[in-house]
Amino acid sequence: MDTPSLRQLDIFAQMVASGSIARCARDLGLSIDVVERDMAALEKRLGYRLFDYRAGEAQLTDAGRKTVRAMTLLSEKGQDWSEDAPAPPEQAPEAEAVIASPPPAPEPRPVRLVDLDPEPQDDRQQVMIAAPAPVFSHFQDALTAFEETSNDCVITLDLGVQVADEAGRAMMRGSADITYFYALAEPTAFPSRYAWSEQLSLYLGSDHPLAGLDLVQLSDLNDVDAVGLDPRSGLRRIVEQALEKAGLPQRAPILESDNLFDIMTAVREGAGYFAAFGPLARDFGRMPGIKRVPLATSLPQVEVRQAVRAAMADDPVVSTLAEYLCR
Repeated sequence: MDTPSLRQLDIFAQMVASGSIARCARDLGLSIDVVERDMAALEKRLGYRLFDYRAGEAQLTDAGRKTVRAMTLLSEKGQDWSEDAPAPPEQAPEAEAVIASPPPAPEPRPVRLVDLDPEPQDDRQQVMIAAPAPVFSHFQDALTAFEETSNDCVITLDLGVQVADEAGRAMMRGSADITYFYALAEPTAFPSRYAWSEQLSLYLGSDHPLAGLDLVQLSDLNDVDAVGLDPRSGLRRIVEQALEKAGLPQRAPILESDNLFDIMTAVREGAGYFAAFGPLARDFGRMPGIKRVPLATSLPQVEVRQAVRAAMADDPVVSTLAEYLCR
């Protein structure tokens, strides 16, 4: 649930090509308000700004340029950013308006991101970092500072990795030198180190009987249906593993979706509980009509871990960067 929707990425690509909100809206046949709204939602989902706006022109930030490069790599590898829907922005009363999708936009004119922000051809060492988008937001400033002081490398990003097996495959095929991923413990397949943890929480509609209790036991949820992410999502797997570890019986979700608005609506209407962590939990808990379940027992925390590709473990640039990002 940490990746953008294809609609938002289409608009982002056209923003890069057009260079301004007004021209992007004109080229796509949308209103300026719709473009602004979708770009605000995308930036909230990723956790960082993509553009600086000066005199009506939209200029990519450093993080925005890295996102262009990451999207180029994903398109070259055939990966799909549309597996998960974006989370809403932070404002509680207005958030529903942001994630409620307007009428479908006309098909945008083709834009190949690989042509939009080409990397200069030079002899600097290429270092690839793979990480979930919300994790990248934690160290983007440190990454920018490292690039500014290191003239012997250029860093690119892959924002398509979420969990340990995906990180392992990325390192095995040589497409990631440093990976960040979600896990409940250190994986046995390759060495990694702990970075930080995200608390897993459960959410119910405000009118659900359990939402009004001071404390809820896990056993109280045995007969409550679950609302889940799309089964293809790595986040779905890590959440289910955490709930199983906590002793909460696993039931087939009454709804499985990659659309956050559908999940939010189902939870608000009392269909069942939804489990989330990190920025998604933060945003979901601020939605009107939804309340975090006051559990008597804490659920397992989801770890964010860092791993370095074995072949690059002794590389001075990669090892220095890995240490720098873990400070």
